[in-house]
Amino acid sequence: MGKYLFDTKGQMAVTKYHEKNKPAKFDKKQQLEKIRAEYLKKKQKQTDK
Repeated sequence: MGKYLFDTKGQMAVTKYHEKNKPAKFDKKQQLEKIRAEYLKKKQKQTDK
């Protein structure tokens, strides 16, 4: 037996808390799109000069 035992109500509260505080899932495609847009913007500024 563990040190702390929760009834079902307590377990639900704990899982709800962890789901709320979980960091947002890292989206690789979105990150690449963001980097690509910044790169294109920088490239455009260089060609304008």
